[in-house]
Order: sequence, then structure tokens, then C-alpha cells
Amino acid sequence: MAPTSENVRQSRQDDEPVQAVETRPLRRIVVKLGTNLITGKRNARGDRRGIDEDSMRGLVAQIAGLHAEGKQVIVVTSGAVGAGREVLFQKNGNAGRNPKTVAFRQMLAALGQTQLMLAYERLFSEHGIHVAQTLISRSDLTQRQRYLNVRDTLEAILDSGVIPIVNENDVVAVEELAGVVYGDNDRLSAMVANDLEADLLVLLGEMDGLYEKDPHLDPNARVIPEIRKITASIRREARGPHDGRGSGGMESKLEAAELAISSGTPMVIASGRAPNVLRRICDGEAIGTRFTATISKVESKKRWLMTGITDSHGAVYVDDGAATALRERGRSLLAAGITGIRGTFDRGDIIKIEDRSGQLVACGLATYSSDDMDKIKGRKSGDVQALLGHFYGVEVVHRNNMALV
Repeated sequence: MAPTSENVRQSRQDDEPVQAVETRPLRRIVVKLGTNLITGKRNARGDRRGIDEDSMRGLVAQIAGLHAEGKQVIVVTSGAVGAGREVLFQKNGNAGRNPKTVAFRQMLAALGQTQLMLAYERLFSEHGIHVAQTLISRSDLTQRQRYLNVRDTLEAILDSGVIPIVNENDVVAVEELAGVVYGDNDRLSAMVANDLEADLLVLLGEMDGLYEKDPHLDPNARVIPEIRKITASIRREARGPHDGRGSGGMESKLEAAELAISSGTPMVIASGRAPNVLRRICDGEAIGTRFTATISKVESKKRWLMTGITDSHGAVYVDDGAATALRERGRSLLAAGITGIRGTFDRGDIIKIEDRSGQLVACGLATYSSDDMDKIKGRKSGDVQALLGHFYGVEVVHRNNMALV
């Protein structure tokens, strides 16, 4: 990701009024390890597919050190597809049939996940630490009951002194493999951090952080040390993965940062190749790019609602009066304030609420389906029951089921 110098200057100006929250002790840390760190080892053919245990060993040692201090660490790992591809090549000497289909990539993920967990188990056992495989799909963190189940399970794992190894459940969740992605587990890690109310989220890859310019084009480009607000100009400049190996890139990392900091969790993007990088980050050293949280605490239900930002089922557009009422007066959304509907959603789904310009105002639980809302948009509350023939209340999104952004 490479915002122009003008965009960087503007983002810093926009950041000035934003106050960072007081730094809290690091008790719980989510660490996402990128594809290139896990499967960056070159095999006999020169391909970067095999699991890089040397790279993993150094990162595991750092995590074990934090664990020994009493910190709870959750590892979100990438690399299953790459690891599975190497297993298949060793067996067959080729990629097999239909290597570009989603089903084939799911098969690779299933093969590689076993190899990944064997490597993690072996490396962490050198430090006397047990690990627990935790496969999570998108719906697990966007449906209230599953969200709570994930949280309770991970809490139990952590309380037992075990380190959870989290990965996307690629065998049943095709979004990442088909190109509609969390972003190489970037957004998944932010959702897990949100679910567990983590004190810090760290995304480790090969990039040193967020650069002022594209370092692949400008070798003199500098890393931006801190960002307190993700501006529209920075988002516009976000780019996909440079090397085409991972499914992430700075665009997905910005989306992860947006979710994390709006949930009260600071986030750091840094190179996993940097010496002792996790210790240095936890000690407060200015390494990589730090996204500073501006919210101190978000109530549990609203934390769950905010995960819907990354996977909402649709959106409603609201007029200026409704947007002001939501932002400044904490009101519920009524049918009269809706000007348009986007997407298809059912009653109880998480939806986005956007103003006329498309700026995200909030996300929340829809009281009515998209079809119902389309019928009552712009109408008075007293007309709702007559128009629909059923009635769940005048609030199309109640303020108790809404999280402002």
C-alpha cells in the first residue's frame, strides 16, 4: 500500500484532533503470521512453497517468551494452501488436475493444515507449550451465538495455558479461496481480536509497515510510524498483494486496522523478519506502523455488531437528518430516514447504515428484511404495519442493536 506524500500529509492533518486512548498493559495479544513467513522456504525446484521451519522457529520462540511472562497469545496463521501444494508436489510431481478451482484449493488447504499443525506442535513443544487447532469460518463471527461460542472456546483454551492456532476453515468457507477474502487472514485476525477484546493486534509479514510510497517502485520510500485515523485518501490508495502469493495486501490490512482501532484494539504492521520483533513491539519500540486506538472500550454486544462491518449482508442509505440523529443524538433508525436499500438481507442480519455520500455511519441488526425495508423506506412509522401486514416495531434498526463507526 503506497499513499502519495500528499495523502500522507493530509492524513496527518486529519489525525490531529483524534486523541489516542491511554496505553493499557498487554495481557492478551493476537499475532497474525503471513503466508511468506510460514511458507517462504524454497524447495528443490526453487518454488517458495514448503513450510519454512527456520522462520517459524524464531517466531515461535518469541511467542513462547511472551507466554512465559503470563501473556495470552493467540496465533492466526496463514500458509495452509502453500504447505498443501508442496505435499502434493512431493507425492505426484505436479499440481494435479484443475489447480485453479476452489475445490482444488480447498483440498490443498486440508492437506496443508495438517502439516502446519504438526510444525506448530513440534516447535511449541520445544518450549513445553501445548497448542490447539482452531478453524473458524466467516459465519462463526457474524452470527451472535457462534460469535459467543468462539469466544468461550478460545477463552477456555487460553485459561488452560494452551496457545490457540487459528486459521480460516477453508474446507467449508470458500470466500477467501475464491477471491472474496478476509485478506490472507488479516480481517479474520481483527475479528478474533475484537471477539476476545485483545489488548494488541500484530500483523507480521515481509513488509516493514505502511509506506509513504510503494517501496517496490521507490527504494527511498519511508515507513509511516503511526496512524491515528484511516482517511479516505489512504483507503483509495490501498493495493492488493504485491507478489500474488498471499490473498492479502495493504488494503485488507487497512480494513483490519479500521475494525481493530474502532473496537479499542491498537494494531501494528511489521516485518516478521526483523530481529525479536514481537518483544520490541510489546516493549513499545517504534517499529513498523502502529495504528492507535481512539476508543477505550466497546460494550460486548456492540463489539460483535462491529464485526459485521467486514461481512454485512447489505446496507441502507439514510438522509442527512437521520445520519445526524444517529451520530449526535444516539437515536434509533426509523423508516422515514431511509432513502435506499443495497443488497439482500433478512430480519436479524447485520447491515451497514451509510449516509448519502456512502460514508459508513453505523452497523446494526435489521429489524426488517430488505424487501420490507424497501416497501417502508421514507414512510412514517405509523404506516409501517399497514404497508407490511406485520409489525416488529417502529425502529428498523434499534439503537441497542447498533454500533456507531
